[in-house]
Amino acid sequence: MLKGRTVFYPNYLTFVLTIKGGRFLTMSEAHINRAPEIPRKVQHLGVVGSCNIDLVVRCRDLPRPGETIIGEDLRRLPGGKGANQAVAASHLGADVSFVGCVGLDADGDWLIDCLRGHGVNHELMQRAHRSSGTAFIIVDDRGENEIVVAPGANEELNISDIDLLQFDVVLAQLEISGAIIEEAARRSNAFILNIAPASTVKQETLELCSVVIANELEVTSVDLNSLAHCVVTLGAKGAVHYRYGREVARAQAPIVDAVDTVGAGDVFCAAYAIEFARGSTPQDALEFSVTAGALATLANGAQGALPTELEVHQLLVDRRLNPRAN
Repeated sequence: MLKGRTVFYPNYLTFVLTIKGGRFLTMSEAHINRAPEIPRKVQHLGVVGSCNIDLVVRCRDLPRPGETIIGEDLRRLPGGKGANQAVAASHLGADVSFVGCVGLDADGDWLIDCLRGHGVNHELMQRAHRSSGTAFIIVDDRGENEIVVAPGANEELNISDIDLLQFDVVLAQLEISGAIIEEAARRSNAFILNIAPASTVKQETLELCSVVIANELEVTSVDLNSLAHCVVTLGAKGAVHYRYGREVARAQAPIVDAVDTVGAGDVFCAAYAIEFARGSTPQDALEFSVTAGALATLANGAQGALPTELEVHQLLVDRRLNPRAN
């Protein structure tokens, strides 16, 4: 008969199974030959962040400085890193409330309708007498992109009257003001900060974070040795989890035929926040998140390919059963 014991990792809960011979199996190892299982508890996630209109043009190659190129037809899509992460988390099975600000314009109405359509609670949304935020996005034939954001109404967000303690985890990004970020970090049960787009964040604010998530460029702006938990995404190479500068987990992303990478980072962050709230180990959280992020590249737009929890678990099982395929 299997015996179990509980092992604690800071901010995480790991259940380890002991089998004869004294070898230990993690839960992910123990489930390798089983059908996907959806975690029973639904996490309550609060996402504080931006909500934008994405204006997207595809082209063969990204323009060089000073170069004008001809692209395809303009596409208008819902976006903003905050809204993207909220929508992704909803598709991954979380109970999500979005805290953001849009304009008192038709774009603002449309953005709220889009959130509602994806099952995101929008009751904490705010409106302002400014244009809704807009992102200008260029995507090349390889799926790489360049983005410029005009924040607009996002800059009017105020969270002073919002109870953030109602959420298991609060997730935020840097498309809103530093003051809002600091306030959210101080008033949350657990706070995860995605330091994107790259910007300077006060050291005191970073130290309030349960986890900081950054890509390879963004992480150069922080001192890894000072952060209790920092997750660095490596694009197609996966992600690494550091604890005070020491690597504690690493996961390789599955190989997929990427169509558009613009939303992959946001889906990764949403997936990681959910896994963190569930008490997953650093390794399991990374594996789930890089898999979700890879699946997010299979369609156009930041809210294009939004994987479900079942789809992520199915690909995880497939990869464990066929490791040579990835």
